[in-house]
Amino acid sequence: MTDKPLRWGIMGTGGIATSFAEDLKLTDSGVVAAVGSRTAESAEAFADQRGIPTRHSSYEALANDPDVDIVYVATPHPLHHGNARLALEAGKPVLVEKPFTMNAEEARDLVALARERNLFLMEAMWTRFLPHIRHIRELLPSLGDVVTVTADHGQWFAEDPAFRLFAPELGGGALLDLGIYPVSFASMVLGTPDRVAAMVTPAFTGVDGQTSMLFGYASGAQAVLSCTLSAVSPTTAAIVGTDARIEIDGPFYAPASFTLIPREGEGSRFEYLDEGRGLRHQADEVARLLAAGETESALMPLDETVSIMTTMDRVLTAVE
Repeated sequence: MTDKPLRWGIMGTGGIATSFAEDLKLTDSGVVAAVGSRTAESAEAFADQRGIPTRHSSYEALANDPDVDIVYVATPHPLHHGNARLALEAGKPVLVEKPFTMNAEEARDLVALARERNLFLMEAMWTRFLPHIRHIRELLPSLGDVVTVTADHGQWFAEDPAFRLFAPELGGGALLDLGIYPVSFASMVLGTPDRVAAMVTPAFTGVDGQTSMLFGYASGAQAVLSCTLSAVSPTTAAIVGTDARIEIDGPFYAPASFTLIPREGEGSRFEYLDEGRGLRHQADEVARLLAAGETESALMPLDETVSIMTTMDRVLTAVE
């Protein structure tokens, strides 16, 4: 793995799989060696469009492909747990698209299996590996005591009951698909909340269409977060400290610029431009970690992934 590009096997042929495959072309750390889908037609079409040499008509076949170094799970949310298990049981390192699983119980199961087999496993929260987020983490001590974190993620989708975000059987809802970004962002800054309050407006199919969250922490800090399927929101984020604050342009979870504003005086602007969607940075990090013999990432630790899924579970049980 240190002498040649990492050979990725992609499970799934949807939008995020497409973005990952395209962004991988922007780096020399890895290539898509194979794709697997539930149908031969879907795998063939995805592979033909991107010049991928090997295509499999089942997830099992991809997991057991000897020419695949690592599996990227990009299937619908309810399949993440089973698909990741397939790959781990086949002895493959695994990158699992967010949300990692449907709930904390499934997350704990995958983490236990990966650790038992000494295999690499990571949630594909690609935001963590973007240059502007890495810079922001370095600046956190300069903010003083963090008092408030805010973040939102809203997109508009036509009301189609067959669309995955409105379909309960496909793990639909705003929280799992969009809200994971604000929740993970708050976790990165403040850790696991002590208190969770939430309000949900159901979509026409019964999944959560809009969710607002308020997290409280032992330090006294609070996180105010929201997500919606009904409208395009600013998708901005802010970290407010006693000495300074950071304001991140929208969409904060993708390559973005930000401003550091002291309590008094002029702010400093940090501009970040990036080629592609931004997923290539996590691919580079995974390749680096595997080459170093690591089994998890310090930027997206498995214990934190489990904590985030636990918080997501708490949000849904704390609904007023």
